Amino acid sequence: MSAEEGVEELLPRITPDRPDVYERLLAALAASEVLMLLWHGRPGEPEAQYGSVEVAGHGYAPCVTSGRELTASGWTRAHEVVGGRDIAAALYPEHWGLWLNPHAPGGGLGIPWLDLRRVAGGLDRLPAGPLRISEPSVRADAFYARLTAHARRTPALRSLRRAWVRPAIGPAYLVIGLDVDDAGERTAETVRDMMRQAVAAVPDGLPVGTVAMADAFDPVAMWLRANTRPFYDRDAPVRGDEPGQDAARPHGYGYPRPY
Repeated sequence: MSAEEGVEELLPRITPDRPDVYERLLAALAASEVLMLLWHGRPGEPEAQYGSVEVAGHGYAPCVTSGRELTASGWTRAHEVVGGRDIAAALYPEHWGLWLNPHAPGGGLGIPWLDLRRVAGGLDRLPAGPLRISEPSVRADAFYARLTAHARRTPALRSLRRAWVRPAIGPAYLVIGLDVDDAGERTAETVRDMMRQAVAAVPDGLPVGTVAMADAFDPVAMWLRANTRPFYDRDAPVRGDEPGQDAARPHGYGYPRPY
């Protein structure tokens, strides 16, 4: 993205078949400011409240992208200048999106809360949607067996799930969903160590990532909870003597993480 390419320059170029341009728009939004339209109150007041629009059953807070667009909108109430990353972090936990320039020809553009989560958390850390999810067809039996064996020696780990995910941009990858007893750093390090030991059995060239099942806002974890069963379950009876015997059923998916 060139230094001159900002939100307003990219908005007219957004089309369904150009996810790369949309990614550049999200990056520009993270690096810029927007003018949030206040329906009640003034900036900094306890009663200040953003405006709202509903599209297809989803809520969005409207904003404009510059003083010029504010004038064009005809908005006569107060507004608040907020950094793009800051407003994304404020809206997505409430499952609210951000609507850019609703006064513009064609009605402007809505950024769903899932993409605001990426803006707030880092576009390089979370894959570009929409995600296409399926059961893994790639053979990784040795990896599943080793992972299950190590999981049985990791008391803080409750269960493991798996699936195959194709992001809108970038290669597809295998993902392991991790369900742990608590979110403390000691548990996190124990689970990271488990993954480091098991990842040596991953077939060459196969990208593998993880997702935390406890993340209430992660669409991957949401899908896993709603649609899958664990291939390893600490509390389930062990069938047979071989580690990973129950690993043949494919379930789950998530985001890439380095190990």
